[in-house]
Amino acid sequence: MTIGAPGSSPAYAQLGGWGVKDIVAELRLARDNWRAAQQRSREFAVREFPSRDALKQIAEALCGVLFPMRLGPADLHQEGEDFYVGHTLDSALNALFQQVQLELGYHRRLNCDEKEGVETQAAEIVKRFAGELPAIRRMLDSDVEAAYLGDPAARSVDEVLLCYPGILAVIHYRLAHALYALGVPLIARILSEIAHSATGIDIHPGATIGGGFFIDHGTGVVIGETTVIGERVRLYQAVTLGAKRFTVDESGALEKGAPRHPVLEDDVVVYAGATILGRIVIGQGSSIGGNVWLTRSVPPGSQVSQASLQQEPAQPRRVA
Repeated sequence: MTIGAPGSSPAYAQLGGWGVKDIVAELRLARDNWRAAQQRSREFAVREFPSRDALKQIAEALCGVLFPMRLGPADLHQEGEDFYVGHTLDSALNALFQQVQLELGYHRRLNCDEKEGVETQAAEIVKRFAGELPAIRRMLDSDVEAAYLGDPAARSVDEVLLCYPGILAVIHYRLAHALYALGVPLIARILSEIAHSATGIDIHPGATIGGGFFIDHGTGVVIGETTVIGERVRLYQAVTLGAKRFTVDESGALEKGAPRHPVLEDDVVVYAGATILGRIVIGQGSSIGGNVWLTRSVPPGSQVSQASLQQEPAQPRRVA
């Protein structure tokens, strides 16, 4: 964006300027008040948060590392594949190392802990994450295959990988989930939200999702933090796997991390617009029809539609 010089408009002169100096002062006061309320001292006057822009570049590089001939550079040849993967991976991991240090330092400040050892801890996290990339690639292969086999409009696995928003969201989720499990949840959430912004698919990195996972079309899908999804599960657009209610502690504050989202067992299909809420179990091989609102467990092999819910209540199943 090109910004014109002050005074270039006659209206600017007539109004006596935009009052920028006063606005800057008021904005500084608002920031100072917020920082005082958050007990943030001048000691933390430098940036201490991971960068969304940096993580977007890291995610794009890792996509190329995982699928170099399809998501890597346009001029890449197979004979140069290993060189590209090695060079790109090294750069991406170095950049990720810097972001992990920022998040660890941020968490330690919040907990009033000493910052010594952050660099060593960050290096260990990034090394462990890097070691998981081959397994992530193999898991993603099963997701791509599931999308190809599950969509009659898909002409090749390459089309699925290059074009399907559900696959982009799942790639980001699998990278983010690994980082979430390694103790950097803010970075993980940013990675997931980058894909959410691009696809309209919102997968919390804390969710547990098995292989062969396929999101068809995808826009409007929401998968909550404590959701558990088995193998070969398929979701269509506008499906919500959410919480029915939120537990609170004695002071009335929301409890964080308690299991509150559904469990979908293997081979479940959930059609467009369905809403499944609470810590309930959708039994293996079940099919949940479009626009169903479901807040109770159903046994394996169930065929649930709006009509069936009105006619025959399902038996509850308990889950930890």
